Amino acid sequence: MGFGRKMLLRALAALGLVGVLAGCENSATAYMIDGNQYALILVREQKFFWDDEVRQAMIVSRLPACQKRIRIHPDSTAFEEMRVYVAGDMLWALQQGPRWYLAGSEECRVQDWDNPGNQPPGALVGRFMLEDGEPGFVPAPRAD
Repeated sequence: MGFGRKMLLRALAALGLVGVLAGCENSATAYMIDGNQYALILVREQKFFWDDEVRQAMIVSRLPACQKRIRIHPDSTAFEEMRVYVAGDMLWALQQGPRWYLAGSEECRVQDWDNPGNQPPGALVGRFMLEDGEPGFVPAPRAD
């Protein structure tokens, strides 16, 4: 086999690998609270295409005061939507399936929340969900 043919086969193999690796999910989508300096950002990262689990983190950003990336529980590759509710001043409740989190922007923190009544503490702001096959944030309809 000649040098040119080996290079061609390697290039084709590399292109095939790129196509397979492209199946991994690596996304970030934001709920913009007040401009681009103040947001809750859901980050999802699938390390290998064969993993059924997607690592997740929530970035709470209120610049210039604070910005932190906090790892939260993993999700499946199916992307279970995450609902965002108002929970107080500078505080949001996040629900993904049976899990609840509290995200506070005063000190940019996120923590698990054992919501005893399993009821939202306030109005729905919107959802992190798949929109046309891509992760996105969809605001809740406004109540007029």
